Amino acid sequence: MSGWRAIRIEVDETRAEALSDALLDAGALSVSIEDADAGSESERPLFGEPGSAAAAAWSRNHVVALCDADADPARLVAEAAAAIALAPAPPYRQEDVPEQDWVRQTQSQFAPLQIGGRIWIVPSWHEPPADPEALVIRLDPGLAFGTGSHATTRLVLQWLERTGCAGSRVLDYGCGSGILGIVAARLGAAEVDAVDVDPQALSAAAANATANGAALRCAMPDALPGGQYDLVLANILANPLIVLAPLLSARCRRGGRIALSGILAAQAQEVVGAYAPAFDARVAGEDEGWILVEGTRR
Repeated sequence: MSGWRAIRIEVDETRAEALSDALLDAGALSVSIEDADAGSESERPLFGEPGSAAAAAWSRNHVVALCDADADPARLVAEAAAAIALAPAPPYRQEDVPEQDWVRQTQSQFAPLQIGGRIWIVPSWHEPPADPEALVIRLDPGLAFGTGSHATTRLVLQWLERTGCAGSRVLDYGCGSGILGIVAARLGAAEVDAVDVDPQALSAAAANATANGAALRCAMPDALPGGQYDLVLANILANPLIVLAPLLSARCRRGGRIALSGILAAQAQEVVGAYAPAFDARVAGEDEGWILVEGTRR
């Protein structure tokens, strides 16, 4: 039996990015998004014949998750759908995938990605750009969230490049792959602590930091060193950010800065309000319906 399995899920294109992230969180090894409307006649909508008003009104994507052969597809899809409040869980198809095809398919989905003016996220199987001014981050897709391709990550990286962090003590809370902390270190941060509740994320962040010559201290939240930070970064989701407002506020020194992402535009004011007692907070960027909140500690 093959060592890998592909799970193909058809969803509305407005939910594809969120479902992809949730599948990775649920244990998928890799996730890609394809245009379902470019598929075969057998992949047309279950409601509405091709060319009908119903079919034309629904722009669809196929979200393809690759996982171990012994993974439980029903559990994976159900957990991911529940995480983004997608009910009922969407139907899916599955097929075994030879290992060599899995590697080739995974690698084909990731090309060098430029973010901002000079930040480049480059997988290990690609050559970096020739530009000597490029800040190249070597990062392969893995089990932890954060390859730079999602709007929430792009927002923070662009903000870091725009505002700078040289000489700062930085906290990356909910670090995932470690990409935010790594870029902060490469931009000149004096000290970077990266925390996550997922041990796999911490392992990925530590390995990625080593590969990029960045000094990150990776730890579970309860093992975080004491003291306050000049800059606190958190790319999570709106509800956890609201719950964490007292903790993150206490970790940021007076005059320090905070940058929060993972927030839908409709949730912006609720997040700003949660941090308003300690920060002069405001919306500082928007990308594909996601926003970034920045603030200065009073």
